[in-house]
Amino acid sequence: MEARAKLSNCPGSPRKMRLVADIVRGMNVDQSLNTLRFTSKAGARIVEKLLLSAVYNWRQGNPGAGVDDSQLIVKSITVDQGKTLKRFRPASFGRPHRIRKRMNHITIVVDSKDSLAQNSAAE
Repeated sequence: MEARAKLSNCPGSPRKMRLVADIVRGMNVDQSLNTLRFTSKAGARIVEKLLLSAVYNWRQGNPGAGVDDSQLIVKSITVDQGKTLKRFRPASFGRPHRIRKRMNHITIVVDSKDSLAQNSAAE
């Protein structure tokens, strides 16, 4: 059974967050948590918390199974563009200069290797 976690309107540009998401995609959960913990990018802390939330959601759906026994992997992680706050800062000669504060939406899907193998064998 897969579990998902979603974070909407997360501050930071989607382009920078996709760099962090590409590191983790398809990895084992334990390995990806270690990678995120030692990554120096600001988005890594946010993705790490969201990944832990997805793992806890998986535990709620599978009360008898252990995380280590089922070999959880990050099945998919998507980063979509969210709202953009538009602000103005003064530039030279008193002109306004537009600043765009971008946001993103992150969705993480976690699944066990066992269920992935069963789904591919059934097809």
